[in-house]
Amino acid sequence: MKNRYYIRVEPWWRPLVLVGGATRENAYIDMDDDGLTICYGMLFGHTVMRADIESAAKRDWPIWMGVGWRSDLRGGFGLIGSTQGVVELRLTTPVRVWRVLNCTRIAVSLEDPDGFLSELGVPAG
Repeated sequence: MKNRYYIRVEPWWRPLVLVGGATRENAYIDMDDDGLTICYGMLFGHTVMRADIESAAKRDWPIWMGVGWRSDLRGGFGLIGSTQGVVELRLTTPVRVWRVLNCTRIAVSLEDPDGFLSELGVPAG
């Protein structure tokens, strides 16, 4: 069984993320027993195995860190449409993003962060 958690995108940021093809229909995390399929428009689509998730927790995302597809160039990657409801996944195995970035942390702004974390059931980071 798959459960879908939509990425939160505030109305004023929709035009910005639409440039990368992100709409409500393709901005989500699908969770099943084996892993998470994370999609954010045309610019991000990866599957992360549950076994590779070390921890997950809510985190702050200040507006100065930006919205859209964000990298801190130090192993962190953000899929952000809102500064609210941001959850960070810490990974044991890096994910390769855009063929150049190795990410061990993925932050996602979610409409239902509490439901997502409850279902994920991994230790808090």
